[in-house]
Amino acid sequence: MEPIIKVENVVKSFNQGSKKIDVLDGINMSIEANQLIALRGRSGSGKTTLLNLLGALDRPTSGDIYFDGNHINKMNEKQRSELRRTEMGFVFQSYGLVPLMSVEENVEFGLRIAGVPRSEWKEKIAESIELVGLSKRKKHRPFELSGGEQQRVAIARAIASKPKVILADEPTAELDSKMAFRIIHAFQEIVKNSSTTIIMTTHDPGILEILDHVYTLEDKNIAYRKQEIIV
Repeated sequence: MEPIIKVENVVKSFNQGSKKIDVLDGINMSIEANQLIALRGRSGSGKTTLLNLLGALDRPTSGDIYFDGNHINKMNEKQRSELRRTEMGFVFQSYGLVPLMSVEENVEFGLRIAGVPRSEWKEKIAESIELVGLSKRKKHRPFELSGGEQQRVAIARAIASKPKVILADEPTAELDSKMAFRIIHAFQEIVKNSSTTIIMTTHDPGILEILDHVYTLEDKNIAYRKQEIIV
């Protein structure tokens, strides 16, 4: 089976004045569909940079990235935008919620952007909000919610359309341990019951312990991979 994401010899550098800073150097990875993947590593190890490359939000300095068999590097900006809109869901650390929209309306907005038929909105909105435990807060706007609740709205919006891939940057960072594990179990259910792959970054050792697929970034590359062993 073709991997949903394939990364070949990817290098990412940034210029800082006259100095070139290498963040990623020769990344190779192959991610099969229907997996929950974690990227771990120290601050500055390149986790978020790699996530942005996988989500076609940035371009590698060199190397190749394929999404569902399609070469992302060769896509123009319009094609990359369409890919993100229809095939991916994102959970950013900044949440990215629309301030004047309620929880329900923010999730609906995500479905609208993804092109999900209107007839499916009501069910998908209710299901995703229930999964993140915000049914009693669905009429509230972001400024009426805590940081952790806003994070959960962002997660609900990302999972509602059940895209092929969800990319989540520290999705449980603002949550207490009980809610963090609830979100991870929701992610596991989504991966199990739909054709969605979730790639997330995290520092939480408790969460890393229960995941089967973990990539550790160190010295600009993947230093270690924990993978489920199938007998």
